[in-house]
Amino acid sequence: MTRAKSVAFHTLGCKLNFSETSTIGRMLENDGFVKKDFDEQADVYVINTCSVTDNADKECRQLVRRIQRRAPESLVVITGCYAQLKPQEIASIEGVDLVLGAAEKFNIVDHLKELTKGDSAKICSCDIEDVNTFHSSYSVNDRTRTFLKVQDGCDYNCSFCTIPMARGISRSDSVANVLINVRELAASGVKEIVLTGVNLGDFGKGLIGGKKREESFYELIQELDKVEGIERYRISSIEPNLLSNEIIEFVANSKKFMPHFHIPLQSGSNDVLALMRRRYRRELYAEKVALIKQFMPHACIGVDVIVGFPAESDAHFDDTYQFLHDLDVSYFHVFTYSERSNTHALEIKPVVPVNIRNERNKALRNLSHKKMQYFTAQHVGQTRKVLFERHSNKDGMMEGYTDNYIKITTPHRSEWENNLVDWEIR
Repeated sequence: MTRAKSVAFHTLGCKLNFSETSTIGRMLENDGFVKKDFDEQADVYVINTCSVTDNADKECRQLVRRIQRRAPESLVVITGCYAQLKPQEIASIEGVDLVLGAAEKFNIVDHLKELTKGDSAKICSCDIEDVNTFHSSYSVNDRTRTFLKVQDGCDYNCSFCTIPMARGISRSDSVANVLINVRELAASGVKEIVLTGVNLGDFGKGLIGGKKREESFYELIQELDKVEGIERYRISSIEPNLLSNEIIEFVANSKKFMPHFHIPLQSGSNDVLALMRRRYRRELYAEKVALIKQFMPHACIGVDVIVGFPAESDAHFDDTYQFLHDLDVSYFHVFTYSERSNTHALEIKPVVPVNIRNERNKALRNLSHKKMQYFTAQHVGQTRKVLFERHSNKDGMMEGYTDNYIKITTPHRSEWENNLVDWEIR
């Protein structure tokens, strides 16, 4: 494949995918490819997919059709979770040339050397049980904040989730190797690092020289706090049962770890949590929120919640709504339940009608908006440090976040890019 010297990327889904796309991009640039925007003409298009919801699957297919209309002779490569879960389905999409599963995505350079535009897509995948290595990844240049992958895979068996089938067993980097990556990022001028993983609090699992490693997420953040040059860390998402009290207290006393937590809840009903096979009850969740607020009254707390899960009655949803209404949290990421193949949730009845799922989603998104407005209003008149993004948007405005994740938008000033600025919240 000698003529293909330009490549464009599109990432669907989570921060973990962004870190991996960026790493794959650097690998191809090191091999001589020129990176282009996805809306530009390129010789190769790489789509890194998600499969948490049905919408992510649909969006992948729509993107391939867009490429077919714009550049029918270009090579199209699909990787990520959707590619691992349903390689044959993706290979059948007109225009797709290569499908790379979880074990092959970081071997893309070798695969492209052997690839030509043909009649049928090539599938390079393996059983997820054979995926047991960890590949370091981080995003650079794409955003002011860098997403650093320190953990991958999951050993949990939540009844709605396909991620263990798409990413394999829980495994992680070593503390020593994470520190090497962080020092490299600090030397390149990065100010803020977001620690990412599938089940971040499970950090420490993995093998070194064939021997089991005994490290923990708490040990990792202690070491990261000592690295010179990085001014901010954020913990992307951590399960409530893995968010130990010592982690909360450490963040409260750290000048580098931001007072910002994102903690999946999924439901405020213990009945539904049991059906979801979550590893906690809502009482534990409330305890963690209360402890965070005790140590850091100014902390921002985000919540993942799923609506319309099978057997979620009106009473169950009302429980969730009231629980979140009364809880001292700041915003929600609301997901409408969608059926995923090979999950236990498909066996749970009754199924919630789609129109009711959508109504519940809207109700919680409205509550989330009010929560964030209230949280921001509590800080009006305070001066907090804002890290502004490198790039302004099309309206000539720039954006940044306070330490506790309040979004600030202001007319662009180049001297503020990637810099911490004292800002009075109005």
